[in-house]
Amino acid sequence: MSSPAAARPVVTVLSAETGQPSGSTSMPAVFTAPIRNDLVQIVHTSMRKNHRQPYAVSRMAGMQSSAESWGTGRAVSRIPRVPGGGTHRSGQGAFGNMCRGGRMFAPTRIWRKWHRKVPRKQKRYAVVSALAASALPALVMARGHEIDDVPEVPLVIDGTAEGMKKTAKAVTLLKSLGAYDDVERVMETRKMRAGKGKLRNRRFKQRRGPLVVYEKDDGIVKAFRNLPGVDLCSVDCLNLLQLAPGGHVGRFVIWTEKAIQKLDSIYGTGETGSSIKKNFVLPKNIISNSDVARIINSDEIQSVIRPIAEKKTWVQRKKNPLRNTEVLFKLNPYARIQKKEVQKKTITASADKSAGKAFYEQMIAN
Repeated sequence: MSSPAAARPVVTVLSAETGQPSGSTSMPAVFTAPIRNDLVQIVHTSMRKNHRQPYAVSRMAGMQSSAESWGTGRAVSRIPRVPGGGTHRSGQGAFGNMCRGGRMFAPTRIWRKWHRKVPRKQKRYAVVSALAASALPALVMARGHEIDDVPEVPLVIDGTAEGMKKTAKAVTLLKSLGAYDDVERVMETRKMRAGKGKLRNRRFKQRRGPLVVYEKDDGIVKAFRNLPGVDLCSVDCLNLLQLAPGGHVGRFVIWTEKAIQKLDSIYGTGETGSSIKKNFVLPKNIISNSDVARIINSDEIQSVIRPIAEKKTWVQRKKNPLRNTEVLFKLNPYARIQKKEVQKKTITASADKSAGKAFYEQMIAN
């Protein structure tokens, strides 16, 4: 694998027929955007909630009984009781949430707050962060993708792949690119789901594989859609739920040449804004080097910092005048005289106390 550079000027385009380099294209500026894991997780959580189907208990659950209270005077509680006799059910409490077969406390309703509004700027920032993370091999491997045999990340193939219509050709292409190892990894993770989800059309669960991003569907969706773990997405509809499944950045993305060339017009560059997304400017890093300790200890910074001896003034160090007499005397020169008077009174009082103690001892001795 090539060295994981942060921002290469160009990216290699591989042939969809042979898997060999066939050209190059410029690296989009979106891959140099700052990676905000916290923002990605917040937006991902809110977006996932927007796919939930409302559910609630039945409106009449636990209340379908002709039970009535026995009233007072029978040495039992006044909870409604099931009528009849001769069965274990007769005489049992009903309706209440403490009763067997009764309703639940505060039955759930379908008008609960299921969905969440996500600010548009936050959603765009999160998508940009996920795209930037997909260009770093370390983050892609940390997410679990098998990319040891992939020649380069981001992986770009020429435009002929968009016209591919057969799954066999798609498998051959992935094998020539070294990306089929990730599909095989997904196959090995396919397991049966625990719980009642097996009865609800989600019997099996498996990991996520590569994400194929195209510019125009001329058959590429039909060719790749049946491969386990492989997702497809148009470059015009990039979705955070696909770029960062589970809120974890670093998904392995395979781009077509036309799709990766369109990113600069969709998200803009560092100098120009987006031509498609209104009022969107690509975010930038506040500092280029995140190693703050190295910056502070660098020769350039240390050479202009004043020596420590010049900093030893009470104003810069902000010493407490109630505890430091030197600072107190600078703020209040009369405090020196007051302090001496207090010391004299203390000495006089202690002397008088000593004299009185000696007189008292002498009187006892006599």
